[in-house]
Amino acid sequence: MPSIYDDDLQPLSLDDIKTYPLADRPSKISLHDFAQPLAEDASLQDFLASLPNVLAVQTIRQLADRIRRARDLRKPIIWGLGGHVIKTGLALLLIDLMKRGFATAFASNGSVLVHDAEIALVGSTSEDVDATLAAGGFGGAEETGDLLNSAAITGSQEGIGLGEAVCRTLSARDPKHRSHSLLCNAYEMHVPFTAHVTIGGDIAHFHPKVDGGALGATTHTDFRLLAELVRRMDGGGVYLNIGSAVVLPEVFLKCVTIVRNLGYSFTDITTANFDFIQSYRPLTNVVRRPTEGGAGKGFLITGHHELTIPLLAAQLICGSR
Repeated sequence: MPSIYDDDLQPLSLDDIKTYPLADRPSKISLHDFAQPLAEDASLQDFLASLPNVLAVQTIRQLADRIRRARDLRKPIIWGLGGHVIKTGLALLLIDLMKRGFATAFASNGSVLVHDAEIALVGSTSEDVDATLAAGGFGGAEETGDLLNSAAITGSQEGIGLGEAVCRTLSARDPKHRSHSLLCNAYEMHVPFTAHVTIGGDIAHFHPKVDGGALGATTHTDFRLLAELVRRMDGGGVYLNIGSAVVLPEVFLKCVTIVRNLGYSFTDITTANFDFIQSYRPLTNVVRRPTEGGAGKGFLITGHHELTIPLLAAQLICGSR
Protein backbone atom coordinates (compact mmCIF):
# COMPACT_ATOMS: atom_id res chain seq x y z
CA MET A 1 0.00 0.00 0.00
CA PRO A 2 1.57 3.37 -0.98
CA SER A 3 2.25 6.17 1.50
CA ILE A 4 -0.63 8.51 2.30
CA TYR A 5 1.71 11.53 2.25
CA ASP A 6 2.02 13.91 -0.71
CA ASP A 7 4.18 12.69 -3.55
CA ASP A 8 6.63 15.56 -3.05
CA LEU A 9 7.30 14.48 0.57
CA GLN A 10 9.98 11.85 0.19
CA PRO A 11 12.67 10.60 2.59
CA LEU A 12 15.86 12.65 2.22
CA SER A 13 18.44 11.02 -0.01
CA LEU A 14 21.75 10.09 1.63
CA ASP A 15 23.60 9.42 -1.62
CA ASP A 16 25.71 12.59 -1.48
CA ILE A 17 26.72 12.35 2.19
CA LYS A 18 30.45 13.16 2.54
CA THR A 19 32.61 10.61 4.35
CA TYR A 20 36.28 10.39 5.26
CA PRO A 21 38.83 7.68 6.07
CA LEU A 22 38.49 6.45 9.66
CA ALA A 23 42.26 6.64 10.21
CA ASP A 24 42.22 10.39 9.39
CA ARG A 25 39.65 11.23 12.06
CA PRO A 26 40.79 12.68 15.41
CA SER A 27 39.53 10.32 18.15
CA LYS A 28 39.35 10.61 21.92
CA ILE A 29 40.49 7.06 22.68
CA SER A 30 43.46 5.18 21.27
CA LEU A 31 45.38 2.03 22.11
CA HIS A 32 47.72 4.09 24.28
CA ASP A 33 44.78 4.76 26.63
CA PHE A 34 43.80 1.12 27.17
CA ALA A 35 44.08 -0.59 30.53
CA GLN A 36 46.97 -3.04 30.72
CA PRO A 37 46.94 -6.49 32.34
CA LEU A 38 48.99 -6.83 35.52
CA ALA A 39 51.68 -9.38 36.28
CA GLU A 40 51.38 -11.30 39.54
CA ASP A 41 54.38 -9.46 41.00
CA ALA A 42 53.18 -6.01 39.88
CA SER A 43 53.84 -3.05 42.18
CA LEU A 44 51.38 -0.33 43.18
CA GLN A 45 53.07 1.97 40.68
CA ASP A 46 52.50 -0.67 38.01
CA PHE A 47 48.82 -0.86 38.96
CA LEU A 48 48.33 2.90 38.76
CA ALA A 49 50.12 3.06 35.42
CA SER A 50 47.98 0.19 34.11
CA LEU A 51 44.67 2.00 34.57
CA PRO A 52 42.88 3.19 31.42
CA ASN A 53 43.72 6.83 30.75
CA VAL A 54 40.10 7.91 30.38
CA LEU A 55 37.29 9.65 32.27
CA ALA A 56 37.51 9.12 36.06
CA VAL A 57 41.13 7.94 35.94
CA GLN A 58 42.11 11.13 34.13
CA THR A 59 40.18 13.12 36.73
CA ILE A 60 41.98 11.42 39.63
CA ARG A 61 45.35 12.03 37.99
CA GLN A 62 44.63 15.68 37.24
CA LEU A 63 43.31 16.28 40.74
CA ALA A 64 46.37 14.61 42.28
CA ASP A 65 48.61 16.87 40.20
CA ARG A 66 46.79 19.93 41.52
CA ILE A 67 47.04 18.73 45.11
CA ARG A 68 50.79 18.17 44.68
CA ARG A 69 51.07 21.65 43.21
CA ALA A 70 49.20 23.12 46.20
CA ARG A 71 51.62 21.38 48.55
CA ASP A 72 54.60 22.72 46.60
CA LEU A 73 53.13 26.23 46.73
CA ARG A 74 52.29 25.83 50.43
CA LYS A 75 48.67 26.62 49.76
CA PRO A 76 45.81 25.16 51.81
CA ILE A 77 44.62 21.66 51.00
CA ILE A 78 41.32 21.53 52.88
CA TRP A 79 39.45 18.25 53.28
CA GLY A 80 35.74 18.74 53.97
CA LEU A 81 34.47 15.51 55.55
CA GLY A 82 31.12 13.90 56.19
CA GLY A 83 30.77 11.21 58.82
CA HIS A 84 30.69 8.34 56.34
CA VAL A 85 34.35 8.96 55.56
CA ILE A 86 35.26 8.01 59.13
CA LYS A 87 32.70 5.19 59.31
CA THR A 88 34.25 3.50 56.30
CA GLY A 89 37.64 3.26 58.00
CA LEU A 90 39.62 5.93 56.18
CA ALA A 91 41.09 7.81 59.15
CA LEU A 92 44.53 6.20 58.94
CA LEU A 93 44.79 7.17 55.27
CA LEU A 94 43.85 10.77 56.07
CA ILE A 95 46.36 10.84 58.92
CA ASP A 96 49.09 9.60 56.60
CA LEU A 97 48.19 12.18 53.95
CA MET A 98 48.27 14.86 56.63
CA LYS A 99 51.76 13.78 57.67
CA ARG A 100 52.87 13.91 54.02
CA GLY A 101 51.54 17.45 53.58
CA PHE A 102 48.59 16.49 51.38
CA ALA A 103 46.02 17.62 53.97
CA THR A 104 46.68 20.93 55.72
CA ALA A 105 43.23 21.52 57.23
CA PHE A 106 39.97 19.69 57.86
CA ALA A 107 36.38 20.86 57.96
CA SER A 108 33.73 18.47 59.23
CA ASN A 109 30.07 18.15 59.98
CA GLY A 110 28.97 17.01 63.43
CA SER A 111 28.84 13.31 62.65
CA VAL A 112 32.60 13.24 62.04
CA LEU A 113 33.11 14.31 65.67
CA VAL A 114 30.80 11.55 66.88
CA HIS A 115 32.35 8.71 64.90
CA ASP A 116 35.98 9.70 65.34
CA ALA A 117 35.57 10.23 69.09
CA GLU A 118 33.93 6.82 69.49
CA ILE A 119 36.67 5.14 67.48
CA ALA A 120 39.27 6.80 69.69
CA LEU A 121 37.51 5.86 72.92
CA VAL A 122 36.40 2.28 72.31
CA GLY A 123 37.63 1.27 68.84
CA SER A 124 34.16 1.01 67.27
CA THR A 125 31.30 3.23 66.06
CA SER A 126 28.09 3.33 63.99
CA GLU A 127 25.28 1.85 66.07
CA ASP A 128 22.40 -0.12 64.61
CA VAL A 129 19.72 2.57 64.42
CA ASP A 130 16.96 0.15 63.40
CA ALA A 131 17.62 -1.97 66.47
CA THR A 132 17.64 0.90 68.99
CA LEU A 133 15.27 3.57 67.66
CA ALA A 134 12.00 1.87 68.60
CA ALA A 135 13.00 1.65 72.27
CA GLY A 136 14.31 5.23 72.34
CA GLY A 137 17.88 4.11 72.86
CA PHE A 138 19.37 5.52 69.67
CA GLY A 139 22.16 8.02 70.32
CA GLY A 140 22.23 7.56 74.05
CA ALA A 141 25.92 6.74 74.47
CA GLU A 142 27.04 8.52 77.65
CA GLU A 143 30.71 9.00 76.81
CA THR A 144 30.05 10.46 73.36
CA GLY A 145 27.58 13.07 74.53
CA ASP A 146 29.64 14.00 77.58
CA LEU A 147 32.86 14.49 75.61
CA LEU A 148 31.40 16.54 72.77
CA ASN A 149 29.32 18.79 75.02
CA SER A 150 32.09 19.29 77.56
CA ALA A 151 34.33 20.36 74.70
CA ALA A 152 31.76 22.82 73.36
CA ILE A 153 31.25 24.42 76.77
CA THR A 154 34.98 24.77 77.42
CA GLY A 155 35.60 25.99 73.91
CA SER A 156 32.96 28.66 74.27
CA GLN A 157 34.44 29.85 77.53
CA GLU A 158 37.91 30.07 75.98
CA GLY A 159 36.87 31.53 72.62
CA ILE A 160 38.10 28.68 70.42
CA GLY A 161 36.30 26.74 67.71
CA LEU A 162 34.33 23.56 68.22
CA GLY A 163 36.74 21.45 66.17
CA GLU A 164 39.79 22.51 68.14
CA ALA A 165 37.90 22.15 71.41
CA VAL A 166 36.88 18.56 70.63
CA CYS A 167 40.38 17.71 69.41
CA ARG A 168 41.87 19.05 72.64
CA THR A 169 39.33 17.46 74.97
CA LEU A 170 39.62 14.06 73.30
CA SER A 171 43.42 14.20 73.28
CA ALA A 172 43.50 15.16 76.96
CA ARG A 173 41.59 11.99 77.83
CA ASP A 174 44.37 9.94 76.19
CA PRO A 175 41.97 7.53 74.48
CA LYS A 176 43.10 3.95 73.98
CA HIS A 177 42.88 4.16 70.18
CA ARG A 178 44.22 7.67 69.65
CA SER A 179 46.51 6.46 66.86
CA HIS A 180 43.37 5.81 64.78
CA SER A 181 41.79 9.17 65.59
CA LEU A 182 41.92 11.94 63.00
CA LEU A 183 40.96 14.43 65.72
CA CYS A 184 43.83 13.44 68.00
CA ASN A 185 46.41 13.35 65.24
CA ALA A 186 45.32 16.69 63.78
CA TYR A 187 45.62 18.25 67.23
CA GLU A 188 49.09 16.78 67.79
CA MET A 189 50.24 18.18 64.44
CA HIS A 190 48.53 21.58 64.97
CA VAL A 191 46.51 21.06 61.79
CA PRO A 192 43.33 23.20 61.85
CA PHE A 193 40.14 21.20 62.30
CA THR A 194 36.85 23.07 62.03
CA ALA A 195 33.42 21.61 62.87
CA HIS A 196 30.13 22.86 61.44
CA VAL A 197 27.03 21.53 63.19
CA THR A 198 23.32 21.91 62.61
CA ILE A 199 21.85 21.96 66.09
CA GLY A 200 19.54 18.99 66.48
CA GLY A 201 21.33 17.03 63.79
CA ASP A 202 23.71 15.03 66.01
CA ILE A 203 23.15 12.61 68.87
CA ALA A 204 25.10 14.78 71.29
CA HIS A 205 22.50 17.52 70.93
CA PHE A 206 19.96 15.75 73.15
CA HIS A 207 22.45 14.77 75.84
CA PRO A 208 21.58 16.20 79.29
CA LYS A 209 24.79 18.25 79.25
CA VAL A 210 24.11 20.03 75.94
CA ASP A 211 24.48 23.82 75.83
CA GLY A 212 23.01 25.26 72.64
CA GLY A 213 24.72 28.59 73.16
CA ALA A 214 28.12 26.93 73.45
CA LEU A 215 27.52 24.89 70.31
CA GLY A 216 26.48 27.99 68.40
CA ALA A 217 29.39 30.10 69.58
CA THR A 218 32.06 27.50 68.88
CA THR A 219 30.76 26.41 65.49
CA HIS A 220 30.47 30.08 64.45
CA THR A 221 34.10 30.60 65.44
CA ASP A 222 34.95 27.67 63.20
CA PHE A 223 32.93 29.19 60.37
CA ARG A 224 35.08 32.30 60.54
CA LEU A 225 38.25 30.22 60.84
CA LEU A 226 37.33 28.21 57.75
CA ALA A 227 36.66 31.47 55.90
CA GLU A 228 40.25 32.51 56.61
CA LEU A 229 41.55 29.17 55.39
CA VAL A 230 39.47 29.54 52.22
CA ARG A 231 40.85 33.05 51.73
CA ARG A 232 44.35 31.58 51.67
CA MET A 233 43.40 29.23 48.83
CA ASP A 234 43.96 32.05 46.33
CA GLY A 235 46.76 31.18 43.95
CA GLY A 236 46.66 27.39 44.00
CA GLY A 237 44.72 26.07 47.01
CA VAL A 238 42.44 23.02 47.04
CA TYR A 239 39.10 22.23 48.69
CA LEU A 240 37.80 18.63 48.66
CA ASN A 241 34.21 17.92 49.68
CA ILE A 242 33.89 14.27 50.63
CA GLY A 243 30.57 12.81 51.72
CA SER A 244 28.69 15.94 52.79
CA ALA A 245 25.68 16.61 50.59
CA VAL A 246 24.27 19.70 52.31
CA VAL A 247 26.05 21.23 55.32
CA LEU A 248 29.62 21.63 54.11
CA PRO A 249 28.74 22.70 50.54
CA GLU A 250 26.58 25.45 52.00
CA VAL A 251 29.24 26.49 54.51
CA PHE A 252 31.98 26.50 51.86
CA LEU A 253 29.95 28.69 49.52
CA LYS A 254 29.33 31.22 52.30
CA CYS A 255 33.07 31.29 53.02
CA VAL A 256 33.73 32.02 49.35
CA THR A 257 31.16 34.81 49.53
CA ILE A 258 32.86 36.35 52.56
CA VAL A 259 36.26 36.28 50.88
CA ARG A 260 34.98 37.99 47.75
CA ASN A 261 32.77 40.41 49.67
CA LEU A 262 35.82 41.65 51.58
CA GLY A 263 37.64 42.28 48.32
CA TYR A 264 40.24 39.52 48.45
CA SER A 265 41.53 37.87 45.29
CA PHE A 266 40.21 34.33 44.88
CA THR A 267 41.48 32.72 41.70
CA ASP A 268 43.44 29.67 40.58
CA ILE A 269 41.64 27.38 43.02
CA THR A 270 40.76 23.70 42.75
CA THR A 271 37.62 22.08 44.12
CA ALA A 272 36.34 18.52 44.00
CA ASN A 273 33.34 16.56 45.19
CA PHE A 274 33.52 12.88 46.12
CA ASP A 275 30.29 10.99 46.78
CA PHE A 276 28.16 7.96 45.90
CA ILE A 277 25.94 10.17 43.75
CA GLN A 278 26.38 13.75 42.60
CA SER A 279 23.86 15.94 44.42
CA TYR A 280 22.76 19.47 43.64
CA ARG A 281 24.53 21.39 46.40
CA PRO A 282 28.02 19.89 46.10
CA LEU A 283 27.86 20.13 42.32
CA THR A 284 26.68 23.73 42.41
CA ASN A 285 28.26 25.17 45.56
CA VAL A 286 31.61 23.39 45.49
CA VAL A 287 32.43 22.35 41.95
CA ARG A 288 30.77 24.93 39.70
CA ARG A 289 30.04 28.31 41.30
CA PRO A 290 33.36 29.01 43.09
CA THR A 291 35.41 28.11 39.99
CA GLU A 292 33.34 29.67 37.20
CA GLY A 293 34.56 32.62 35.17
CA GLY A 294 38.11 31.29 35.06
CA ALA A 295 38.58 31.30 38.84
CA GLY A 296 39.72 27.69 38.90
CA LYS A 297 38.73 24.12 38.07
CA GLY A 298 36.27 21.76 39.70
CA PHE A 299 36.24 17.96 39.59
CA LEU A 300 33.63 15.27 40.17
CA ILE A 301 34.49 11.80 41.49
CA THR A 302 31.54 9.44 41.83
CA GLY A 303 31.87 6.23 43.81
CA HIS A 304 32.25 4.68 47.24
CA HIS A 305 34.63 6.52 49.55
CA GLU A 306 36.30 3.29 50.62
CA LEU A 307 37.45 2.90 47.00
CA THR A 308 37.93 6.42 45.68
CA ILE A 309 39.86 7.90 48.61
CA PRO A 310 42.45 5.07 48.76
CA LEU A 311 42.83 5.44 44.99
CA LEU A 312 43.45 9.18 45.33
CA ALA A 313 45.90 8.55 48.17
CA ALA A 314 47.77 5.98 46.08
CA GLN A 315 47.92 8.37 43.14
CA LEU A 316 49.28 11.15 45.37
CA ILE A 317 51.94 8.97 46.96
CA CYS A 318 52.93 6.53 44.23
CA GLY A 319 51.52 7.88 40.97
CA SER A 320 53.71 9.42 38.30
CA ARG A 321 53.87 13.19 38.20
